[in-house]
Amino acid sequence: MAYDYEYLKKAVYDLTKIDLNAYKEKQMKRRIDTLIAKNKVEGYDNYIKVLKTDKSRFDEFVNYLTINVSEFYRNPDQWQLLDKDVFPELIKRFGKNLKIWSAACSTGDEPYSLVMALSKHLPLNQIRIYATDIDKQVIEKAKTGLYNEKSIAGVPADLKKKFFTKLGPSYQISEEVKARVTFKEANLLKDVYPTGCHLIVCRNVLIYFTEEAKEEVFQKFYKSLAPGGVLFIGSTEQIVNHKEMGYIRKNSFFYEKPEN
Repeated sequence: MAYDYEYLKKAVYDLTKIDLNAYKEKQMKRRIDTLIAKNKVEGYDNYIKVLKTDKSRFDEFVNYLTINVSEFYRNPDQWQLLDKDVFPELIKRFGKNLKIWSAACSTGDEPYSLVMALSKHLPLNQIRIYATDIDKQVIEKAKTGLYNEKSIAGVPADLKKKFFTKLGPSYQISEEVKARVTFKEANLLKDVYPTGCHLIVCRNVLIYFTEEAKEEVFQKFYKSLAPGGVLFIGSTEQIVNHKEMGYIRKNSFFYEKPEN
């Protein structure tokens, strides 16, 4: 049992409701083994005992497991496409009250980027972003809205000046931007998805999932979109069988649910 990965997967699910079967085993096992070695614990069974009794180690484990790598305006060329083509088209199609979901939002960089990018097209008070993540720690960090210089390096200069305040070595995002985002803890693999979304943004998360889990999530996203709605994925991802699922591929990172 000491290094039985099947035992670990079941124990982790019982503790966290995170299903490791949905993640690529080789990558995830390597990550977990590295963390256990760092904590100087011998064997999976002993590590599970530690997680049950030490809240800080448990929080560290969940945070490590959920792979939070994020930054504002990640891959700027894709955000330019969103700004020039996708937002105007969605506003023309659905009006000003867009329903936008940032799935696996991590530390808030993405939903806050969406608010700032959309503010060039709509008044701030008309913007609402629904943002979810499996990790409640990163959601709390997102709600705080404090970022380092590297995280906000991609933010256009005018928006940086308008929406951030320097606090020591960090940058605080404005309350008016924070107010446009509703954060909630949710698991893409087991929780109910919102419906009637005009835009779903889920980027650079599913690369860690198995092909079966990816397909399941992309199918659920399709059902979650309103006809004419758009899914925006990451630069390291693609929906191989998008036609079978019903998507129209707009370009490499944007997939549309047909209007009819």
